[in-house]
Amino acid sequence: MRPSRLSCAAAMSAVVVAFAVPGLAQAQETSPQNNAEMAAIFAADQAVRQNLTPDFFKDRARVTAMLAEDAARRVQTRALLDAGALSTGEDYRAAAFVFQHGSTPEDYLLAHSLAVAAVAKGSPEGAWIAAATLDRYLQMTEKPQIYGTQTRKTRDAPATLDPYDRALIPDSLRAVFGVPPQSEQDARLAAVNAAAEAAASKP
Repeated sequence: MRPSRLSCAAAMSAVVVAFAVPGLAQAQETSPQNNAEMAAIFAADQAVRQNLTPDFFKDRARVTAMLAEDAARRVQTRALLDAGALSTGEDYRAAAFVFQHGSTPEDYLLAHSLAVAAVAKGSPEGAWIAAATLDRYLQMTEKPQIYGTQTRKTRDAPATLDPYDRALIPDSLRAVFGVPPQSEQDARLAAVNAAAEAAASKP
């Protein structure tokens, strides 16, 4: 007696499922994991920036050491990037911060690309650094920032957000990137300058 077409189809389906399920389970087991080396580089980048004070920047030796360490971290991060070792949104977000602490427009442009990759890879925390890296790139290429994430301070002048194109994007778009509205930015800036003025007036 010949098997029916339905029986043959059912048998083939069973074979397909038998082979497909283990593969699916393996794919789930091998989902990308955060790169441990990138995480360590990012932790070091952030640790040196905890509780920075104006006095820190008066110590030329300490500032020089920090800049040298920043440069070394960029070399390490670039090596991971070129090797294809970054795969998760957190990997790309961490790398964006490392290059945001660079020294050239190219560093900041790469940082922005990394931040955009972080968002594309599913990191909602990558949105703010995407805005900040673009603002810094614009400033370093002598163009006004557009989100208002960057504050500038020269030795004898108050801190400022300028140059700042305040009209290009609305606060609703800033909110998408986790950036405060302009009114809050201005209030924070005023508080920073008031604190600096008070500190300078103390005998």
